[in-house]
Amino acid sequence: MASFINSNQDDQILIQQNLFARILTLNRPRQLNALSFKMLSRLSQLFHVYEDDDNVKLVILKGKGRAFCACGDVAVVARHLFEGNWRFGALQGKRVHTLGYLIATNTTPQVSVLNGIVMGGGAGVCIHGRFRVTTENSVFALLETALGLFPDLGASYFFVKASWIF
Repeated sequence: MASFINSNQDDQILIQQNLFARILTLNRPRQLNALSFKMLSRLSQLFHVYEDDDNVKLVILKGKGRAFCACGDVAVVARHLFEGNWRFGALQGKRVHTLGYLIATNTTPQVSVLNGIVMGGGAGVCIHGRFRVTTENSVFALLETALGLFPDLGASYFFVKASWIF
């Protein structure tokens, strides 16, 4: 029997606890589950905790609604930038890269269920887990490359090994 740990449905990360599994659901469906600073901080905290918890044998990461995760929360970063606070964007970038590293090095198996839109930071975060499950609804993209930017979070590394995409 699964139980929910969250006390509040407004939480950006919903946590469902099964016997030996934890299901983490990105819960910003109106924003296509764009990774906010709060979400990145909470996910990092949870991956640290689960690494040390012998009762957690599997972590499943999924998104609520029609997207797994569209990107980082670019709108908030842009707002801070226009207000002269460039450091927020740098801190957001550091946080997403740290989460990617935590997922890549975590010994607890992690599965990303990529149902719906998977773009930008969402692609970068999910790709470093041990397993990825795509569905007929999966749409995978790194749109920053169309702008002439280099993809981050190790995309140039994982695209070379991406036989699962084709």
